[in-house]
Parts: sequence; C-alpha cells; structure tokens
Amino acid sequence: MEFISSFISQYGYLAIFLLLSLGIIGLPIPDEILMTFVGFMCHEGHLNYFLSIFLSFLGSSIGMIISYLIGNKLGKPIILKYGKWIGLNNKRFIKVERWFHRFGPWTIIIGYYVPGIRHVTSYMSGITQMKFRTYLAFACFGALTWVIIFISIGYFLGVTI
Repeated sequence: MEFISSFISQYGYLAIFLLLSLGIIGLPIPDEILMTFVGFMCHEGHLNYFLSIFLSFLGSSIGMIISYLIGNKLGKPIILKYGKWIGLNNKRFIKVERWFHRFGPWTIIIGYYVPGIRHVTSYMSGITQMKFRTYLAFACFGALTWVIIFISIGYFLGVTI
C-alpha cells in the first residue's frame, strides 16, 4: 500500500488511471483499497472528487476493454489447450460457456464487486464472443457504479479517520 500511496502522490491522476487499468487486467493491485484511498485523498483535498471518479472510471473501463480483447483473440485456444490443467476440460468449458451466454451481462455487473471475479468476467466475455456493445454497456455501468461507491466510501469515511 505504501507503493500505491507514493505512486499516487508523485503522479496523481495518471497513477490512478494506470493502476486501475493494470489492476483490472490482472496485476495484483488491491483495487478496492486503491479506490477508498483515492476517496480519502479527495476528502483531504489532495485530489478532486469528480475528476478522480472520471479517471478511475476511464482506467477501469480501459482495463476491461483490454481484458475483453485478450480473451476474444487468445482466450479460447488457450482454454481448450491448457484448461484441463486448471480443471476446465472441454465438457466443463462448454457448460461455462452456455452459462455465460445466458447470464454473462449480469455477471459482469455483479462480478465487479467480487475481487478476482471482475477479472475473469472480462476475459470470459471475450472468450465466449459476447457482443462488444453489450459487453461495453454492462462493463461500463458496473465500472461507474463500483468507482462511485468505493471512492465515496473513502471520501465519507475520511470524516471519521
């Protein structure tokens, strides 16, 4: 967390954008903690609340688009070839694919609030060939609500800290 704090202090909004983009792609960045910290920084007057929400949303959305594109272009062949090593054989993958076709858009929104799942939903959306427009609409809605909620938590809890 100290690295994230100093990175944001040094690079400001660019750091927020980059950390969220890379975190959504799958780098081990504690996104929820990052967002609440950004909210706290807004409360303390170091960052602008609305600009932080906008750039966090943008960074998160870019990360999700990149994850979708990776899943779309590379995911299925990799899953079919190496999935058995993680318990995802062809039969199980077909079940997952059917389930995702049925509930995928809502999984994107709900999965946004579960660490680790939000990353998987982005890749699975691309792997299962979800229409990009559908994916983008649900992913952006999930990203916006998630960013607003967690930055606001940090902002309003900053009053008590």
